[in-house]
Amino acid sequence: MSDEQRPLNIAILACPGFMPVDVIAFHWALSAQPRTTVHLVGKTLDEIAGHPHFPTRATTTFEDCPADLDVLYTGAVPVEVLDDAETLAFLADRGSRATWVAGVCAGSLLLGAAGLLRGYRATSNFHMYDLLPYYGATLVPTNHVVEDGNRLTAGPATGSHEIALRVVQDLRGVEAARLTELTMEYAPTPPFGVGTPELAGPELTRAAIAATAADVGPFLDASKRAAERLGVLVRPA
Repeated sequence: MSDEQRPLNIAILACPGFMPVDVIAFHWALSAQPRTTVHLVGKTLDEIAGHPHFPTRATTTFEDCPADLDVLYTGAVPVEVLDDAETLAFLADRGSRATWVAGVCAGSLLLGAAGLLRGYRATSNFHMYDLLPYYGATLVPTNHVVEDGNRLTAGPATGSHEIALRVVQDLRGVEAARLTELTMEYAPTPPFGVGTPELAGPELTRAAIAATAADVGPFLDASKRAAERLGVLVRPA
């Protein structure tokens, strides 16, 4: 059997409060590949609500998730997950062997909290750029996918599509990735053209940062705790 047709196991973290916008495109693109099993992985199989309210449930528990994964993937999660020992242990274990380890938006911070970004270049959503060094990562301030070794990180929403296409390219080949891109009709043309700080300009960017400051603050506290736990020394900017 060719490498492009071998069975694949993909794991996507599903926890209360996860962001479906960071997960759904990735889930679809990988589920559409032949001989591929996509696991929504959680502590239990009980119904959970994604944020702001997207009822779903995991399909596989941490315990039952395959030990060796082709992709370990997480989107944004609530801040308390960054301190959840069981989730971090699961990610650290599966991530230590996965072919690809990928995170979108604050999912990058969660990978960092599990010790999976130390020494790697990485990105996140622009509101949280300054937090990545707390995990021993080197910030790359971009809305595009950052690939370093087998780590893939990106900002929210479109990052889910683009990471998906990159891993399909690697695991199923360029033609499969091209077909997937076309089938999704992934050709973003944003109506307002302000989807990055550079495009939006300083005034709108400041407004966006101010609007999310209350949400980002707890992530700073969690990031400081992670740095202490991981032994990462963060120098003041």
